[in-house]
Amino acid sequence: VRWMMYWIVFSLFMATETFTDLLISWFPFYYEVKMAFVIWLLSPYTRGASLLYRRFVHPTLARREQDIDAFLVQARERGYDTMLRFGKRSLNLAATAAVQAATKSQGALAGRLRSFSMQDLRSLRDQS
Repeated sequence: VRWMMYWIVFSLFMATETFTDLLISWFPFYYEVKMAFVIWLLSPYTRGASLLYRRFVHPTLARREQDIDAFLVQARERGYDTMLRFGKRSLNLAATAAVQAATKSQGALAGRLRSFSMQDLRSLRDQS
């Protein structure tokens, strides 16, 4: 549980760090403070990640639990519908490609068969 709290808080920190690096990285000792914050999160003595998780992250997630569950159900349904749509589309493309390939090769195959049959007929005529 402790590691779960750490990784959740750390991932939130990394997501916000992307934007804060652009805005406030020019402050003196910014990178040193950032490193000290990560050590504070990780340290078993300070339990910074547990403190932040229990005080801020968990209450926010608990308040938004129904919204998150509804979003997950909606995402699952959309994902299923999207997979069906792309599956149908890819099967249609594969069927079209197969029909086109068969049509193109049928002409070439018919030409070869015709030339073979004409050669066979000529050879029969020459033999008789």
